[in-house]
Amino acid sequence: MARHRVAKLSQIPAGTTRRVIVDSNEVLLCNVGGKIYAIEDVCTHDGGPLDQGELEGERVVCPRHGATFDVRTGDALTLPAVLPVMTFEVSVEGDDVFVDA
Repeated sequence: MARHRVAKLSQIPAGTTRRVIVDSNEVLLCNVGGKIYAIEDVCTHDGGPLDQGELEGERVVCPRHGATFDVRTGDALTLPAVLPVMTFEVSVEGDDVFVDA
């Protein structure tokens, strides 16, 4: 895996998300209480774009059918999704956000 600078921390206020492309991966950065998490930006139920859904605390809700995923672990929390989304390691140095992918 390689480390990629993907955003500035100031671009992702608490309670918001930001979609980035890392190599060929669609990644959703999520700021939960000042901590940044990174998950695959594709619902495992039908490929919906999670960046168009809502971030509710530590969960992101798919806009298509309401499946929810824990942004900390990638776990699918509600149907219709049963498979987790991929997660990525995140590090922050100053205002720079890095993702390992």
